[in-house]
Amino acid sequence: MLMITIVAAVLIAAVLVFAATRPDTFRIQRRTSVKAPPEKVFALINDFRNWDSWSPWEKMDSAMKKTHSGATMGKGAVYEWEGNKKVGKGRMEIIDSSPSSRIMIQLDFIEPFERHNMTEFTLKAERSSTNITWAMYGPNPYMAKLMGLFFNMDNMIGKDFETGLSNMKTAAEN
Repeated sequence: MLMITIVAAVLIAAVLVFAATRPDTFRIQRRTSVKAPPEKVFALINDFRNWDSWSPWEKMDSAMKKTHSGATMGKGAVYEWEGNKKVGKGRMEIIDSSPSSRIMIQLDFIEPFERHNMTEFTLKAERSSTNITWAMYGPNPYMAKLMGLFFNMDNMIGKDFETGLSNMKTAAEN
């Protein structure tokens, strides 16, 4: 019995030490191409009121409480939400907006876990299409490193990004 306890303690310690060696930052990113001009795609992102048409999280809670404040769109626009446990509670603020090319958003999750990340959309015109890159990045604290050993956050959040980009493609092309 003592040997089992020692082996278990060593395994737990090894997992905890290994988690500490994981990167201190993370980045999740997905791309797509949309047959629409950058101006049309940009308008879907730069005005939080347009997120209803494409954001995957908007559809996860039809009773979600949403508040818009600050600028109507672009730099200074603020979107706060509070919903079920799938969407949690948080706040986004556009901190930089370069017409038809780039939007930077400060993303603050409050619940279920407090996290402070950046979200970036980059748009690049190519012939009659727009290439869109959606990225989220930020610090990777120890608890996130530990959870990352058991849950693949890139796959989980990446699926939401893929759904959102697909929805955005449909909204922009129609």
